[in-house]
Amino acid sequence: MHLWWPIFLIVFSNVVYNICAKITPAKINPLAGLTITYVVSAIFSAMLYKFLTHGSLIEEYKNCNLSLVAFGFALVGLEAGSIYMYRAGWNISVGQIVHSGLLAICLILIGAFIYHEQITISKMLGIITIFIGIYLINR
Repeated sequence: MHLWWPIFLIVFSNVVYNICAKITPAKINPLAGLTITYVVSAIFSAMLYKFLTHGSLIEEYKNCNLSLVAFGFALVGLEAGSIYMYRAGWNISVGQIVHSGLLAICLILIGAFIYHEQITISKMLGIITIFIGIYLINR
């Protein structure tokens, strides 16, 4: 179970995430709405940190590097992109599947070229399956 609980947390959180992105009020600019999202996220993260570790956030911050700054920019892109995706007319049942498939292909290529992971026959078949799935789901 220790291997699977993070997957279940991601799936549950992504379901909530997509519902929230889909129902974000049309009257609010997505970037303005994200300021509320990130204030809540910062407070919740700090509370969880204190509850689970009883450590010092200030001490933890000494271990930071630029990856966390880049992560912040990436998160804003993910959140805003999801809201704009739904506002552009993507259905909740399709938009995430399309972008997740394309993301999987990108990560396979990054894994191969940057991290020297193998591109196996099964991964190639997976890429082909993703393209077929994207085609079929958008018909």
